[in-house]
Amino acid sequence: MTDGWNWRRPPTPSAPGAPGAGSQPSTGSPWWSDATADPWRDPYAPSAVVLPPPPPTGGPALDPVADPDAPRRSLTPILLICLVTALLAGGLGGTLGYVFAVRGGLAPGNGTQIGGGNQRVPESAQRAPESLAGVAESVLPSVVTVRVTGAIGSGFVVSTDGHVITNDHVIEDADDTLAVSFRDGSTAPARVVGRDPESDIAVIKVAKSGLTPVDLGDSDAIAVGDPVLAFGSPLALVNTVTQGIVSALDRTIEAGDPGGTTRYYAAIQTDAAVNQGNSGGPLVNASGQVIGVNSVIRSVGGADTEAGNIGLAFAIPMNQAKRVAQDIIDTGKARRTVIGAEVVTGETAGGARLRAVEPAGPAATAGLKSGDVITKLDGRVVEEGTDLIALVRKHAPGSVVAVEYRRGTKAASASVTLAADTN
Repeated sequence: MTDGWNWRRPPTPSAPGAPGAGSQPSTGSPWWSDATADPWRDPYAPSAVVLPPPPPTGGPALDPVADPDAPRRSLTPILLICLVTALLAGGLGGTLGYVFAVRGGLAPGNGTQIGGGNQRVPESAQRAPESLAGVAESVLPSVVTVRVTGAIGSGFVVSTDGHVITNDHVIEDADDTLAVSFRDGSTAPARVVGRDPESDIAVIKVAKSGLTPVDLGDSDAIAVGDPVLAFGSPLALVNTVTQGIVSALDRTIEAGDPGGTTRYYAAIQTDAAVNQGNSGGPLVNASGQVIGVNSVIRSVGGADTEAGNIGLAFAIPMNQAKRVAQDIIDTGKARRTVIGAEVVTGETAGGARLRAVEPAGPAATAGLKSGDVITKLDGRVVEEGTDLIALVRKHAPGSVVAVEYRRGTKAASASVTLAADTN
């Protein structure tokens, strides 16, 4: 063992065939020209070509090297598969989007069309016929806006040939410009068939056929607390519907302008919002039947122009309005129901005091006399003369009503057959 710094070349063999004779290069070989000056080179060390061992059998195979000259595979099938997949995904997405849009009421054609005259009710807004929204949808086509010069009121169709019921005070100043407009925006001229100022009922005829009349209900069958809808054009806001309840029955009202006709109502009171312009419009029950004609509001305003809804409105009972309207259509004039006595008004006497009784009239026939105080009529409490007038006019001529009265200190009762005024 040596570190080589004092290494010496071994002696050259003298004879051929001696060990190392065939492996030592000659001194003149260019491969060994510098070997004599390299102290680290051992010219006698054995040498061999070493090849890497083959991969072990059973192991993972090495990826073959791609031949650059080999023909390449076409990408057309792959592109076609991608295109078909994209089309299928888009179609499925569009279908699902349309289904969700229809369920949400957003599909084209189901909502309001900007610039279109006809508006379709979206499926999401459709309601059951018995719901309040369903009732409103069925009644609105029969409600009209009555247009008189300088004023607007309401009314409702009661016959297919165009008869419309409204308030007398709505059309009292009507002229040749009288017209009505419908829910769909169409208009038609109208004429006055007849009017009854004392009952505040009038009938006009619209120059249009094929109309849809309302369903008239029985106003005697309603009760306090029943839900109601008021239709009309309050404050010129056409096609308006408000909701409330019947808050009182047979609320006697005295109305009319100073110096004009005094009107008496045994009215249906409601808390549905009613304002100027609602006059003549229908009050409808939960079944879609008209049970009253909106006519009067109670307000804290000092003048008619200041009047506004404060939760108190009054409607003429439909049974009374229907009877008066039928008289007007049939004869051009309404019959007024009377009891055949003159009463004292503005007096607090615990009833209606009879000032005079007509000979052979309904009251006299039933045994009533001047000075008697009627306290009840048909079971309704009578507090003063106005109550008696309003309750009598609610009934049709020929109706038989029970009357309770006081004569002096004695109470008595009678049955009175009401009659029509001959004037």
